[in-house]
Amino acid sequence: MKRQLPLFLVLIFGLFGIVQYFIPHEKSEWMYEFLLDWIYIIGIFALALGIWSLMRVSWDKIKHKRQNWQYSIVTLTGLFAMIFFGFNYFRDFFNSAGLQNYMFRAFFDHIMIPIQATMFSLLAFFIASAAYRAFRARSLLATLLLISALIIMLRFNPYLGFIGDYMERTALWLLNVPNLAAKRAIIIGVGLGMVATSLKVILGIERAYLGKD
Repeated sequence: MKRQLPLFLVLIFGLFGIVQYFIPHEKSEWMYEFLLDWIYIIGIFALALGIWSLMRVSWDKIKHKRQNWQYSIVTLTGLFAMIFFGFNYFRDFFNSAGLQNYMFRAFFDHIMIPIQATMFSLLAFFIASAAYRAFRARSLLATLLLISALIIMLRFNPYLGFIGDYMERTALWLLNVPNLAAKRAIIIGVGLGMVATSLKVILGIERAYLGKD
């Protein structure tokens, strides 16, 4: 029963999500919106589960002094600090004033945002390194990729003069014709993959979300 009940619920709600789309009735729409509200409820429980898991894993590292256990102290300190300053103590709990708490904003603006900026800065170097390896003209396709990338980048160069106009038009053609065609093909492929995966989940063929059998 522990296995059959989740499979049965997935089948029922999955089929309802498919059939509901083709029923143009207000009650069908209301039921759809009602079920969507449960996504927020499940998300809240998932968030609580994620926080509890993070606390357990971090505390286990600190307790047994595993490798880089000091970072777990920083993680837990940041977690509890943001939770503490995020609550709206002794004020109206139905507004967003807690998000405007001075310490909450200070932690977010002076710690979180610089960390994100640092991560994206490092990511730029990784992208440049990957592009350098990928753009080596070792084959015909790699050569075409290199030439297309150079045209796309050179169109932003203001010192090319009249050649810049041809670069601009060529770059727009590359973006709007072959690039857009490839993007649409990828989107169609991803969509078909989503449909196939959804059907496998609804029909009980894919059971990874239940854990190991």
